[in-house]
Amino acid sequence: MENNILNYNWYAIRVKSRSEKKVQSDLIEQSIETYLPLQKKLRQWSDRKKWVEMPLISGYVFVYISRKEYEVVLKTYNVVSYVFFEGKAAIIREADINLLKRMLGQVEVELEITVEHFKPGQMVEIIAGPLCGVIGELIDFKGKNKVALRIPPLGYTVLVEAPGKNLIPHIS
Repeated sequence: MENNILNYNWYAIRVKSRSEKKVQSDLIEQSIETYLPLQKKLRQWSDRKKWVEMPLISGYVFVYISRKEYEVVLKTYNVVSYVFFEGKAAIIREADINLLKRMLGQVEVELEITVEHFKPGQMVEIIAGPLCGVIGELIDFKGKNKVALRIPPLGYTVLVEAPGKNLIPHIS
């Protein structure tokens, strides 16, 4: 049992609306490792335009914790709950977190998050560009080819623009 308590995993937590950055800051103060995927967006007000960092997935923050820190996270102000899958807090694969970090680290890659559930399509691999080697499901969305990379426990899909010439069918 002791060994299980010290296993660290990534979890997604739901937070109150527009409190993602504050929750992340509070958790960091408690020495809890977090990841909040942010993307710069141009916002327009009546008198000006400004680039602001917005959460890529509104209402969620990722935490890297052991079972011992589980309650500490839940008791943090503005944390609503963990994301559950099949009755347990959903563990997010490290590979999915690293993929998000990798995609957000590329300036020329445009990301879009959608909660739509797409029908399974052809699996493809990106063979050129900053995301070379990434495998995902091809979606024809708004007239552009995009690779959809699913994060199953969250029910979200990350759509990445990829020209058709950079895709090949993936054979598993």
